[in-house]
Amino acid sequence: MKINTAEFIISNSDVSKCPLERLPEYAFIGRSNVGKSSLINMLTNHKNLAKTSGKPGKTQLINHFKINSNWFLVDLPGYGYARVSKKTKEVFQEFITDYFEQREQLVCAFVLIDIRLEAQKIDLEFIEYLGETEVPFCIIFTKADKISKGKVAAHIAAYRKELLANNWEEMPQHFVTSSTEGTGKEELLEFIDGVNQDVFKEMNEF
Repeated sequence: MKINTAEFIISNSDVSKCPLERLPEYAFIGRSNVGKSSLINMLTNHKNLAKTSGKPGKTQLINHFKINSNWFLVDLPGYGYARVSKKTKEVFQEFITDYFEQREQLVCAFVLIDIRLEAQKIDLEFIEYLGETEVPFCIIFTKADKISKGKVAAHIAAYRKELLANNWEEMPQHFVTSSTEGTGKEELLEFIDGVNQDVFKEMNEF
């Protein structure tokens, strides 16, 4: 899939004010400073579609971008600077959990993880939350250009081991990306295109 148009639609903190169109949505979320804005800009061929900043926590709202006039890319706030608590809903902003639990247009969440780091508790908690609420998701490992290919493979293997030890039957579908080098762009867009085709096929059957 080639992205020809990417249009900012709305920012808000109220799920009821999200776009009413019945178009598939893909939500991007991760710890603050994980490289989310850079990844979104890389995927959409825009230098400044999503605002990048060296200051963590730049994104504070639910941001909708309409892509190719037939699906939405949703940029969500990072969760790494939320106050950590034992209860997941106290860890993450309430409107974020509202989005995941109420937004019917959401077809897949992409959880961004810095490939350079060992498995972080807050990432594992969020992945567990998505599993418990039955939200379809994939993992995107970011910043792959910052370490060797051997370390990339080793860190993914460590994540797989961690998840399998925490009652996951298998490693969730995952992608390895580098916004600097464009790594993973084609694979991600092909995945989204495939899901879109399935979604539109189901819609046409009704």
